[in-house]
Amino acid sequence: MADPAAASRLFLIGSAASKAMSPALWNPVLDQLGSPWTYDAWDVGQDADMAAVRARLLMPDVVAANVTMPHKQWAARAADTATEAVRLGGACNLLVRQGSTLSGHNTDIIAAGALLGDGYQRHALMMGAGGAARAALIALKGQVGRVTIADRDARAAADLLDLARGLGIAAESVAWQEAQDLAAGATLVVNATPIGKSPADEAVWGNGPLARDALVYDFVYASHATASIVRAEELGASCIDGWDHLREQAVAMVSILGLQAQAPDLLQEELKLLKASH
Repeated sequence: MADPAAASRLFLIGSAASKAMSPALWNPVLDQLGSPWTYDAWDVGQDADMAAVRARLLMPDVVAANVTMPHKQWAARAADTATEAVRLGGACNLLVRQGSTLSGHNTDIIAAGALLGDGYQRHALMMGAGGAARAALIALKGQVGRVTIADRDARAAADLLDLARGLGIAAESVAWQEAQDLAAGATLVVNATPIGKSPADEAVWGNGPLARDALVYDFVYASHATASIVRAEELGASCIDGWDHLREQAVAMVSILGLQAQAPDLLQEELKLLKASH
């Protein structure tokens, strides 16, 4: 970890970083911890000079940077050292400065692993094939019978299918409608799409049934309960929502950054306030 006597800046970098809630979550917690650190959003567009971004992150005042879209794959390449999860998934959402080098981590995968636990999933249905789906897939390594993947972007679905097979997971890619029809037999349904952001959206698998032992993992967080969560609860399924994921993702940073033991409780309280005001 960077020397806190010299380093005090935390960043979130991404094309729409200034619209994220991370500074509003972290700055009150850092204040309550008595930390001199500050957390700032830094908008870094798709066509930015990423060599200059990396150079800035290596400046002595930097502790670490969270990385969001569209730069998670860049961050994996920019890291001088990386965790196995980053190497497996090819994506990194936390770069920690260690002297003149950057260490890459993926707290999405840590969070998904914590929330999914060590239970076995007979059949996981991945609705969406982006970074969130990759995180869930890696967290499921060794704990899933088979995976079905659907995404309206055929290339993204093919890439996730390749990753699944590379992890030794039996997997297939199907059309969106076919995936929705398969939800009734899945023990895990992952919503790794933006479906649910709007109150007008329906559940990601449509109006069909779910298996009695189904778990729905919805990465979307919003001021309202998403349609996937509402429908899952109506059907008696277990649920993990986007706010749960945000909490575990933030908690994962505590040990990586060496923050005090009370930080997770403070983060949970701040998330409750943010959720109420979101």
